[in-house]
Amino acid sequence: MLLCGMPIDERRERERAARRRLIVTTARTLAEAEGWDAVTTRRLSTEIEYSQPVLYKHFSGMDRVAEAVALDGFAELAEALRAARTGADAPVDVPLALGRAYLDFARDNPAVYDAMFTRATALSFAAEDTPPPLVEAFAEFRQGVTAGADDRNADDRSEVFWAGLHGLVTLTRAGRLRPGHEAERLRLLVDGLTR
Repeated sequence: MLLCGMPIDERRERERAARRRLIVTTARTLAEAEGWDAVTTRRLSTEIEYSQPVLYKHFSGMDRVAEAVALDGFAELAEALRAARTGADAPVDVPLALGRAYLDFARDNPAVYDAMFTRATALSFAAEDTPPPLVEAFAEFRQGVTAGADDRNADDRSEVFWAGLHGLVTLTRAGRLRPGHEAERLRLLVDGLTR
């Protein structure tokens, strides 16, 4: 059956995708403004003006909503890392550019970063079923770490770089590091990586 020139099934699928996108976007907005504790099914249903059962048709619970936010975050992080990598003046500048892009992303998107790295998740990392946005983000790190160098131990070096950056983010956010020394710490991390 056609309605306004579009098959009903196609229209329903588009509406379903739009509702799902609205749920994820609203959860992200709430989490960034008020923290993840403020993001509940009741609050989301009020904000998007759909009933809680509608939410559960899209997501089995808040953990799945947070995972959807995390997947969006990984896609955005991959794009930021790609822009940093391809925008660097020389291969030797790529790791520093990647580090800055990563730290900027974490600073500008704290709730998304939490969904990606600190909240419990069922997302698989470094496995055959790792979602594409995670693979793409790691691939950008890997390409950046090997820019202008051999790729010997590239995966290990990429993981250590990512872990070092995550440590800087976590300790800075918790107020455990001296303020005003972010650039020096990043430079030391990159120097250690590129030796």
